[in-house]
Amino acid sequence: MPDVFVAGLDGQTRKKAIAILNENLAEVIALTLAVKQAHWNLKGAGFIGVHELLDDVADRLRDSADLMAERAVILGGFARGTLEVAAETAKMDAYPVEEEDINAHIKALKDRFLTVGESVRKGIADAGDAGDEDTADIMTEVSRAIDKDAWFIGANATK
Repeated sequence: MPDVFVAGLDGQTRKKAIAILNENLAEVIALTLAVKQAHWNLKGAGFIGVHELLDDVADRLRDSADLMAERAVILGGFARGTLEVAAETAKMDAYPVEEEDINAHIKALKDRFLTVGESVRKGIADAGDAGDEDTADIMTEVSRAIDKDAWFIGANATK
């Protein structure tokens, strides 16, 4: 492992936390790309509001990715945040690339936000169980942002 910049955590705890962070980093990168796919292609009533919202959501997801990636490095690991790693390891369902209906995008995004949110919540518990409350706290911050954005996106669905 590279240099360690945190005190009080043994190597095994750091290793577990790094794995948790990288697993969720891949999910958040995949989710960010899904959000941008929807942003570029959606059409329908309410287009401009959802289009602009999705840019803000992508920015927040990138902020979350930064938090997780930087924590992995602080713990002495590597951030595994390439497109190739995300494509290989993310468990989120592939996003439809030939969809334009705004409501279909809202549903597809909501479903993926719920999946990633579940993974992040598991990461909170796993980091706490491993003894790294700081990583659990970062994952909690990510979870809050994902929940809020899922709600923002879902609130645009038409009945």
